[in-house]
Parts: sequence; C-alpha cells; structure tokens
Amino acid sequence: MIDVEGLSKSCGERTLWRDVSLTVGPGEMLALVGPSGSGKSTLLNCLGLLDRPNAGVIRHEGKDITRFGRREARLFRRDVLGYLFQGYALIENATVEENLEVAVKPRRALRDQAGPSVAEALQRVGLAGRHKETVHRLSGGEQQRVALARLLVQQPRLVLADEPTAALDRDNTGMVLDSLREMSRAGCAVVIATHDDTVRDACDNVFAVGAPLVSK
Repeated sequence: MIDVEGLSKSCGERTLWRDVSLTVGPGEMLALVGPSGSGKSTLLNCLGLLDRPNAGVIRHEGKDITRFGRREARLFRRDVLGYLFQGYALIENATVEENLEVAVKPRRALRDQAGPSVAEALQRVGLAGRHKETVHRLSGGEQQRVALARLLVQQPRLVLADEPTAALDRDNTGMVLDSLREMSRAGCAVVIATHDDTVRDACDNVFAVGAPLVSK
C-alpha cells in the first residue's frame, strides 16, 4: 500500500528525522510513537501530501506520490486518503449530516465504492438520530465521533490519524480503535501517531520515529 524509502525532513537547521523507511500494507495498523517534537505529525503530513520531505520517496501501490503535482495530490487525498485528526476538521456551522455528505459524494462518484449510509455510520459511533444537529453544539468527544463516522462513509484505502484519542475517555477510545480495526479488516491501511499505550498496543506494528520498526 505505502512504501517509504530514505525519507528525511528538516525545519531550518533542525533535522526532525533522517532516512525513515517503512512499509504499511493493506489491512495493517501501524503506530507512530516518539516524544513530543519528534516529528510524528510531520511524517503523517508527508504521507498525506500536506508537507514535503527534503529527501526520500513515498510510493503508493508502486507510484511515487512525492512527485505528484497539485491536481494529482488533490485527487489522491480525495480518492485514497481519510484523516482523523485531534482537531476534528469538521465544518462547525454545518450539521452532522452535511459534514458526512461531504465524504459520501466523492465515494459515490467512484465505481464499486459501496459503503455504509450516513444513518448507518452514525449508529455505529453512537450518534443515531443526531444528524440534524449543528456540529458546534456537540462536545469534543461527540465531534470526534462525527469525524470517525465521516471516515466510515468515505471508505478510504489509507487512514492517517493524529492523536485521535488524546481528548477521549476509555469508552470512546475503545470505540475509535474498534472502528479503525474494522476498517483495517476490510483492507484499509491505518497509520496512527500516538502517545497512548492503549492505541500502540492495539496496532499490528510500531514505528518509533528515529528508530527501527518494531514488529509484534
């Protein structure tokens, strides 16, 4: 799914990481771990083409995505990627349903991309019947569940999650992990930057940023 070879990233005179190489296959959950400031989020952003490495190659299904132009990168993010970030990235003045429909429309435009309906996704994350509520009226945990429901209807092939459980209690953390595992079983590759030992232990492999890959 994703092959990273010799990736390096610097910010000014500071090198965040150097010569990062890893592979994430379909159906695999990989945890990125390391202290604050180690560059976990930056590595996620490079995988999602939101940032560029200084050196190295990122390949998706054999294609070098680091060479993508603006249009190719936009289509890659639309058709392949799904995001689950700590800041939720929701449209706060829109309804829950409207936020999910933004993800459903691109899926409908692609062939053979069946997936759960908005109502089904909301039921899975414990928000059944809440589709007409405005996002800014929801709690932080509820907004994270909306972001997760958006992933479920989007049906991406690669999920990038940045500290997705940082503001959640144990029950909601379990719900997020169960949903991500369900997606991985369907063939999605999942990469999670985390400080949470529970999240790390739920993943198939662990990559300590700046250290070798640790296989379980």
